[in-house]
Amino acid sequence: MNAHQQPTGSAYFIAPETAKAESHTLSVLVANEPGVLARVIGLFSGRGYNIESLTVSETEHEAHLSRITIVTRGTPTVLEQIKAQLERIVPVHRVVDLTVRAYALGQERPIEREVALVKVVGQGDHRAETLRLADAFHAKVVDATVEHFILEITGKSSKIDQFVAIMKPLGLVEVCRTGIAAMNRGPQGM
Repeated sequence: MNAHQQPTGSAYFIAPETAKAESHTLSVLVANEPGVLARVIGLFSGRGYNIESLTVSETEHEAHLSRITIVTRGTPTVLEQIKAQLERIVPVHRVVDLTVRAYALGQERPIEREVALVKVVGQGDHRAETLRLADAFHAKVVDATVEHFILEITGKSSKIDQFVAIMKPLGLVEVCRTGIAAMNRGPQGM
């Protein structure tokens, strides 16, 4: 930031310019009760943090616990602030930086997967090419008419991105993505 730029309300300006922004996957175990997700999201928006991916689901029905998986980007200082602030939210039981844990286990990243539904409209050769490419990407046909296909694909976000890009010229009309679900390798839990 030069002398003529004014800092924004974003927390990204707190860290020194030399710090490199990194993408991290956080897993947050919370009480499954109304308003919890809004408080977690409010923390991010109120401090100018960005969420690249967000998934939420009840994972322990008997204990009424949900798992929020958040992919965010920031400098190491900003990422530490995010984790510390998440831990202070009352219904949060645990915050784990899956990326840091993967590094500690000698791995590059946690296991991350995403599901997408992709609708492609086409006729003739485009239909045949759509099915051929879907097969190559291990996508499943979950709905089909003489006018369209809806394909389901699971994998890393980069695989989903590549599949969507390849489907565009074949008649892509709609994409719905779940966001990233992530877990570390090894026998220990979150």
